[in-house]
Amino acid sequence: MDSKIGRRGFLQKTGVAAVGLSVLPGTAFASQPAQSAPRAPGDKLRIVGVGVGGRGFAVLKALESEEIVALCDVDFRYAKNCFDYFPKAKKYWDWRKMFDEMGDQFDAVMVATADHTHAIIAATAITMGKHVYVEKPLTHTVYESRLLTKLAEKHQVATQMGNQGASEEGVSLVKEWIQNGEIGEVTRVEAFTDRPIWPQGLNTPKQGQWVPDYLNWDLFVGPAKMRPFNEIYTPWNFRGWWDYGTGALGDMACHILHPVFKGLNLGYPTKVQGSSTLLLTESAPVAQKVKMTFPKRPKAGKVDMPEVDVHWYDGGLQPLKPENWPAGKDMNVQGGGVLFYGTKDILHVGCYGREPWLLSGRKPNAPKTERRISLSHEMDWVRACKEMPANRVKPASDFYEAGPFNEMVVMGVLAVRLQSLNKELHWDGENMRFTNINDDETIRTVIEDGFEIKDGHPTFDKTWTEPVKAQDFAAELIKHKYRNGWNLPEMPQ
Repeated sequence: MDSKIGRRGFLQKTGVAAVGLSVLPGTAFASQPAQSAPRAPGDKLRIVGVGVGGRGFAVLKALESEEIVALCDVDFRYAKNCFDYFPKAKKYWDWRKMFDEMGDQFDAVMVATADHTHAIIAATAITMGKHVYVEKPLTHTVYESRLLTKLAEKHQVATQMGNQGASEEGVSLVKEWIQNGEIGEVTRVEAFTDRPIWPQGLNTPKQGQWVPDYLNWDLFVGPAKMRPFNEIYTPWNFRGWWDYGTGALGDMACHILHPVFKGLNLGYPTKVQGSSTLLLTESAPVAQKVKMTFPKRPKAGKVDMPEVDVHWYDGGLQPLKPENWPAGKDMNVQGGGVLFYGTKDILHVGCYGREPWLLSGRKPNAPKTERRISLSHEMDWVRACKEMPANRVKPASDFYEAGPFNEMVVMGVLAVRLQSLNKELHWDGENMRFTNINDDETIRTVIEDGFEIKDGHPTFDKTWTEPVKAQDFAAELIKHKYRNGWNLPEMPQ
């Protein structure tokens, strides 16, 4: 780590906003057009990228047949490969400055930042009439997912979440098989991932570090609370820290649970509960289990949709294998798997909806009712961006579906973080609130585990937070209070 630091680095280290890079007036986008003009099929879509280092670079390469006009990243070293690949694109630290200066020069935005900044970037872009592609998870919170769903509907832009399996054959087959009655009624689903492959369950660093010159720490923190920089937080490791990521569940459930949400026509859960290895206040646990109960839904195709329990496992945990599971066969397909327990058969499918098969060995012959996508997940979004709203065919993970689905995903995070209430939590999805957290209930979480070996014996001297009102704690998890200078648009009615 470079020990030198300039004026910008000093400001970032101390949490003071860097002039010209961090805070723009709240009216900065008021002069921008309400809606981008539709692009003719032969015209290239003008795209800007926000968060272009790792996953963002891959998405932009999948969009390179279009015109990449600007790139934005808080980490210029991490983004260097992307900057070099698109040398004609303008480069920015701050997406707000990019939007302000180039509002009439682009049509669409690709967002692949840390989870906690997805919503504010996408929401701002939508209110400017820009089409948006957002990497998974769609948002950090339930409220943010609901907001993006409603904003996209209001402004009639083309949207897509980056769960690429949604555009593949497997997800369509799962829905068609289930709704053709191939496995009967489904009342239990078990799903897992082999993630995390980044550090989780970590104590918060006691000391900060000098901010390197290639990183704008203030802009990385964005709407979250300011804290001293440490290299343990970014770039890749943000997923394991609650302020910036959603852990293994938020990262991989968007790929693994999508066939479940789509195939079973799920909406809001009514009951949730979670458990995990040691739950820390700052870092996601090493392993988690979550159960979400969804109410009875209307009949779909040939099959009834009764109440169903969806179980989630991560951190190396897997469901127990069914009695007729083939000996030696791995349930993990490219990062995880799902078991649908039907009254007639059991369906297994891998991550991204890949390699679906029935444990009975039968070969389903269900009618093909789902649209097949011949383009890539990314280019199908481009196709939708160039269509008029009245005639637009929605891409596979348009926010109309991805928003409610992502609420399911981050609901699992809520269940884990509220586990010390020691009860099943009842959820009012329409109003985004828990109905059985009482006024007198409080929550404490572990700040650090205090593990030591004393006289040859393992000891834990845990440091706990002060008790906080459980209702307030839950409300903050559902809808974050943003740091000063960062604000979401209002929720449409």
